[in-house]
Amino acid sequence: MNIKCSFCQMPYTLSRVEMLDALQEMDAKKLSHYDAHCPRCRRATPVERKRMEMFFPNWREALKQFESEMKAHPQHEAPAPSSAPKPETATEAESKPEPAPAKAKPAGSKKAHAKKK
Repeated sequence: MNIKCSFCQMPYTLSRVEMLDALQEMDAKKLSHYDAHCPRCRRATPVERKRMEMFFPNWREALKQFESEMKAHPQHEAPAPSSAPKPETATEAESKPEPAPAKAKPAGSKKAHAKKK
């Protein structure tokens, strides 16, 4: 489903999974609209329930099918990244080149040239 942000006018898309999640949330909480967040400005654009159901008319059957697929083929969560950085090994430290020192520019060369004229 294509949406245009109400604030920054950027077009973006809601996937089928996002629409299923939104319709399920609206149905459970008895909401009349869903707040789709813009990937650019992060502001919420309201999308009416009628419009969502128009784009995805058989969403209840699709939700049941999606849930059965997830039970048959469970997805494993990715491990959380650790906050401590990994220590470098000796071979990694040796393979990294040393940064070259910055070259010094002559100070005031343009100013001195302008004063001579």
